[in-house]
Amino acid sequence: MDLEDKKVLVVGLGRTGGALCDFLLDHGARVKVSEKKTLAEHGQAVTDWQKKGIRFEMGGHKKESFLEAELIVPSPGVPWLPELEAAQNQGIQIVSEIELAYLFLRGHIVGITGTNGKSTTATLTHKILKDAGLPAFLAGNIGTPLISFVEHSRDDHIYVTEVSSFQLKYTEHFRASISVFLNISPDHLDWHSSFDDYYRSKKNLLATQNEKDAAVLNQDDPLIWALKKEGKAQVYSFSRKTEVEKGCFIQGGWIVLKDKEEERLIKASDIPLFGIHNLENVIAGALVSHILGVPLPGIRESIQNFQGLEHRLEKITTIKGIDFYNDSKATNVDAALKSIQSFERKIVLILGGRDKGGDFKKLKGQVDEKVKHVLLIGEAKEKIKKALEGSVPMKSVSSLKEAVRAGYTQAEAGEVVLLAPACTSFDMFQNFEERGRVFKQEVLTLAKELEREES
Repeated sequence: MDLEDKKVLVVGLGRTGGALCDFLLDHGARVKVSEKKTLAEHGQAVTDWQKKGIRFEMGGHKKESFLEAELIVPSPGVPWLPELEAAQNQGIQIVSEIELAYLFLRGHIVGITGTNGKSTTATLTHKILKDAGLPAFLAGNIGTPLISFVEHSRDDHIYVTEVSSFQLKYTEHFRASISVFLNISPDHLDWHSSFDDYYRSKKNLLATQNEKDAAVLNQDDPLIWALKKEGKAQVYSFSRKTEVEKGCFIQGGWIVLKDKEEERLIKASDIPLFGIHNLENVIAGALVSHILGVPLPGIRESIQNFQGLEHRLEKITTIKGIDFYNDSKATNVDAALKSIQSFERKIVLILGGRDKGGDFKKLKGQVDEKVKHVLLIGEAKEKIKKALEGSVPMKSVSSLKEAVRAGYTQAEAGEVVLLAPACTSFDMFQNFEERGRVFKQEVLTLAKELEREES
């Protein structure tokens, strides 16, 4: 693709938007940014870009800006705007950042997608490859935008890339040498028109692969396993429930890698990550690394030294026998379910935030079985309360500070206070990371107060 003197519209000025601006300027494009936030919200960043020759429209999107463009690149998460539809109807090309990056990038891509577990799997896979001395880089939603690697990319580079349905929606040529499909459940239905649209976007990762590529599929997920017949790539599978023909599975308490023969990798009990869903993430990461030729001892050592990610079933502290866990990353119903299922103890559960179109009734069975009290917070609290009506006692709270203190009051020694919101954080926080940090700080503040009272 020749970008010289091409009129390109970047929609959204976040981390990816900024990386796109750098790349497009370097390639001689005439760049304009359309951003819903105001100039005051972005401040000096916009002024700096303007000095480099980028034009801006702030505080909303104008249809004419979209129609005058020759190429449009929306940042991840930008919704399907009427202006985008108008441009599409005029035949204007719309591509995602990963699509544009792919057209210029040298090297190989490991594309990891799924509703849950992408960040943990991508980070672990990257760690295993780096520990083994391979030239691997962490890219996409979890790391640096893929477009930022183009200039210094080499043929032997491996880009472990977390890819979302938003990014895959606008791809045509983007191809991963290894695609990884972790799971699929309803998510982002506030963005996608339907679950089918969400599923189709995910499947774009498989559609462009060829016979030399590999597709790593979760055999335990019927919708993912159904993809085995849809692509041209060599299929590898992983499972924590059953033996697989070629891939990775759990047998007799061991993680086993199987191709022409079976090889035991590591005992499941020796994995430092907490939560049953993390077993799947580890299995997937181990399998990808095995496909790329990392010896088993290296994979084993990297797994044993991997401590997981912040805000993913992260234990904060214990206060008078009560364990506090931060799973702020559980931003959908399925993730919250897996979080609840990870505990064999009674839970005081903190739910709520901004709804993504999830079906909170799916929580009812696990709530009935494992939760003793639900604390509701944020915009979705009334919808959740209605969905769980008749389950367990519920209380609405106005802040995480109130939730922490109410959780401490309701829980007893040996029990758990768990933040697994099943919602996004955007009603009260900038992102799930900020929500998690605030939750942790409130827990630690409570712990210090109680210590002072005892001293």
